[in-house]
Formats: sequence, structure tokens, C-alpha cells
Amino acid sequence: MSIVPAEAVSGRVRRVGESAGASDGRAAEDGGPAPLAPRARLLPSLAAVYRAQLSRARVARIPLLFVATFQSVGIMILMRGVVDGGGEARAVVAGSSVLVVAFVALNLLAQYFGQLRAGGGLDHYATLPVRPAAVVLGAAGAYASFTVPGTAVTAVTGSVLFQLPLTHLWILVAVIPLSGAALAGLGAACGLLAPRPELATLLGQLGMSAALLLGVLPADRLPGPVGYARDLLPSTYGVEALARTFDAHPDWSAVAFDLGVCAAVGVCSLAVATWAYRRAAVR
Repeated sequence: MSIVPAEAVSGRVRRVGESAGASDGRAAEDGGPAPLAPRARLLPSLAAVYRAQLSRARVARIPLLFVATFQSVGIMILMRGVVDGGGEARAVVAGSSVLVVAFVALNLLAQYFGQLRAGGGLDHYATLPVRPAAVVLGAAGAYASFTVPGTAVTAVTGSVLFQLPLTHLWILVAVIPLSGAALAGLGAACGLLAPRPELATLLGQLGMSAALLLGVLPADRLPGPVGYARDLLPSTYGVEALARTFDAHPDWSAVAFDLGVCAAVGVCSLAVATWAYRRAAVR
């Protein structure tokens, strides 16, 4: 056992105290406490939020995806007794396919963000070093991903049911993400701006009903004022783009224009949803 002199211990304590005081003084001179770690970059944080949302929603949302697909297929079977073919058949198949996207990306996402805001879940994301855009885009992308199999099954089933060509169904690769982005941004904005989760659910249901009535029914059978409302619905342009590809010789410039409108609306709606997230997170 070694004995350390008391003077050495007291001197060491004084030196430690002096160094601590000196570091505190330097921190005070530098302007206060040390800064927090910088926020994560957009793409890595977006990928992390997307994977988390995808794994969280996989179990709960897959049964609802079956419901959405069954609903769209049932609508096509019902319309088969009314519509024989031609442009009306193309509108029914395209509208029913995009309806799957509307059910998940608009309706379910509005409910999710409404419940997240009411339950204080936004506080959890506010403590993470991620950008608001990453949270909105990650959740929207995860929910839109669930629409891929249902939309493909509905489009193939409708094409066989109404004897439409399957040649250009590859356009779903563009229709699903662009329509999903536009509708997901709208659904997220509804959920974040609604003061109560019940109102967010109501807005999501109304949006899906609008996509059903204005997207599945042929445009030439709608009254004039309702036709103008159809032009304001983001999913309309995805429906039009998909319906044009069922022609023998599609007008690809018109298809590209419709998809461009979907992309522009998607950017605007996701920007509004990001603003709504910032607004809801600081309250």
C-alpha cells in the first residue's frame, strides 16, 4: 500500500479545478454551450425514415391493401355490366387502378398523420436530427410502395375483363410513383393541417370518394361543373395517362404531358405537406 501526501492530492485537485474553470471560461468566451450535432443529410435520413415506416406499416397495412384491390376489382366487375368497351372501358380500368393508389396514399396517409399529430408522435421526430422533408417523403414513399402490387393486379385484371391490350402496362412504372406522390402529399397535408384526427379521417375519405367518382366514371358522362372538379383532382392525370396507353397507337406526347402534371402537383403537394409538418411540429 502506498501513501500519497495530502499536499500532492490538494495540488492535483487545484490543478483539475483550474483546468475546469479555464475550459468553462473558454466555453463562455466562445458564446455558451457547445453546439449540437449537425442534422443528417437528406438522402440518408430519407432512406432511414422510409425503411422504418415500411417495416412498421407492413403488418397493419397489407390487409387494407387487399381491401383496396378487392374494392377496385369489384367496381370493374360492376361496371362490366354497364360498359361494353371503347373509351369508357379504358376509363373504368385506368380509374380503378389509380383508385388503389388513392386509397392507400391519400386516405391511409391522412389518417396516419392525423393520429401522429394527435398522439404526440411529431415530438418524437422533432427530437431526431432529420429534416422535415425526410419525414414527409419517407412516410409518403412507404405508403405509396404498398400500392404497387394492388395497382398492377387491378390493371391486369381489368385489361383481361374488358379485353384491352396489355402491351403498354409498363407505364405503371411511371403512373404509380407520380400519382402516389401527388396523392400522398395531399393526404399528408390533410392529416397535418386537420385540428382533430377524426377530421383528418373524414378528409381522407372524402378525397378517396372523389377519386372514385371522378376517376372511374367516364369523363363524357359527367356534368359540366363536375368535369371542372375532375380537372382539379391530382389523380385525374394519372388516370388519363394510363387510359391513353390502351389505344392501339398511344399519343405519347399527351401521356408525357399528363405525367408531367402529376409530377408538378406531386412536388407542390409534398412541399405543402412539409410546411404543414413544420407548422404542426412547433406547436
